[in-house]
Amino acid sequence: MANHARVLLEAALRERKLDRTLTTALPAFEQAAWDRTGDSALAPLDLATVDDCLHGGLPRGHLSELAGPHSSGRTSLLLRLMAAATRRGELVALVDTCDRLDVASAAAAGVDLDRLLWIRGQGTAGESGPDRAVERALKALNLVLQAGGFGVVALDLADVPLPALGRIPYTTWPRVQRVLEGRDTACLLLTPRPLARSAGGVTLSLTGQSTWAGTSARSQRLAGAQVHMRVVSPRRRVGGDVTVPAYA
Repeated sequence: MANHARVLLEAALRERKLDRTLTTALPAFEQAAWDRTGDSALAPLDLATVDDCLHGGLPRGHLSELAGPHSSGRTSLLLRLMAAATRRGELVALVDTCDRLDVASAAAAGVDLDRLLWIRGQGTAGESGPDRAVERALKALNLVLQAGGFGVVALDLADVPLPALGRIPYTTWPRVQRVLEGRDTACLLLTPRPLARSAGGVTLSLTGQSTWAGTSARSQRLAGAQVHMRVVSPRRRVGGDVTVPAYA
């Protein structure tokens, strides 16, 4: 079933001239290893403080968002989420609008790269670059969600200029949610500020400060991050200070 979904996805990417963004072959899908009973409707990060705030994890079948400024811990939490999912045997996908993912950091965070579908954008250079990049990223997101078989799908819009984000049609997100309904996929947006979530999704609003190690600006590495997270959903609003471990 998943092989058929992979063929359809790759054909659709080629038809829309998005095949160059497909950098890894999707492995043959195996029956999901995660339990579909109890908390199976949630995708935990395996980070106790965060999962407690989320009452178990991100809701599957819904659109959630991870919003915060630069160096607020967005990427670290995303990598924790993807690493936890691949450890459970799930497939994960990242639509990387601005081509910002550092593969070495993802591997160091524990992400099984054999279970990661990385769809790379081409940046936002040029006068119409941001709008074109967002349009291509949204098309890729829709194709991945329709293909199915992914435990976590993330769309990274964190480095897209705010004016371009503001020009995304408001009908975009209800369409994304319609594709997600009834699926075992937790879909997550990375944004500089809250942008969209479904009625059953959550917004993780981050503030905080990262610390860096190294004497040269070109050789610094993330040493840690103290993050304040507020979880907003239609049903609850909770928050807490979360220490995000560094990945060498």
